[in-house]
Amino acid sequence: MKIVSYNINGIRSGINKGLCHWIEKIQPDILCFQEIKAFPEQINTSIFDNFGYYHYWYPSKRKGYSGVGILCKEKPNHIEYGIGIDSIDQEGRILRIDFKKISVISLYIPSGKYMENRLNFKFYFMDNFISYIKEMKKKLTNLIICGDYNICHKEIDIHDPIRNHEISGFLPKERKWMSDFLNLGFIDSFRNYVKESKHYSWWSYRYNAKKNNKGWRIDYIMVSYFLKKKMINAYLLPEIKYSDHCPTVLEIEINEMT
Repeated sequence: MKIVSYNINGIRSGINKGLCHWIEKIQPDILCFQEIKAFPEQINTSIFDNFGYYHYWYPSKRKGYSGVGILCKEKPNHIEYGIGIDSIDQEGRILRIDFKKISVISLYIPSGKYMENRLNFKFYFMDNFISYIKEMKKKLTNLIICGDYNICHKEIDIHDPIRNHEISGFLPKERKWMSDFLNLGFIDSFRNYVKESKHYSWWSYRYNAKKNNKGWRIDYIMVSYFLKKKMINAYLLPEIKYSDHCPTVLEIEINEMT
């Protein structure tokens, strides 16, 4: 099974750039989108129907902002939109699908850059999300959480840790939260296989950041320890350029999900 996570930074723009040809080529079993920036009725979802995907969308109530979605080849047993906290759910940042053997979440943690109130909201979101996951783990042991976490966990995950140590996305408090999250019983799937530096998932559009590989690894597929022996591989696809992020991929041995 191939599971892909991708902050698409506007799904309509991605489709116009050829996103669907790429999806048809790689044939993911599950594809989690973040930052779709569209309502479902604004998306040409017939493309995904034609590819044989079930698709679920959780947009922000604010037009052209945030939002997550999931494509999957098998029909889930249950779909959960949000976590029941209106101030969080109105931004469309958490969507979960449950199968018999696994549950998959598409997650989009807010950015805390530029505005102090958004940094406060980010910490509020993170605190509530970790509480939500603690509750979910009591009944859903096989969780896979895909998404844009907007946090570089360690110095190896950012091109310039010294200059960025006071920037949201690499603050000590954010990095500690990531460690606490992993300690709940999750594996950073990419780092399970790749130990070297200079592997990133997001690059600013400014200063030729992508060309010079001055990036941040803020996109993750986190896998429950219970699934560790079923993992086959995990990697990034920096050559895919439909967004300022790149896709992250998990290959895992799961059969008969439903």
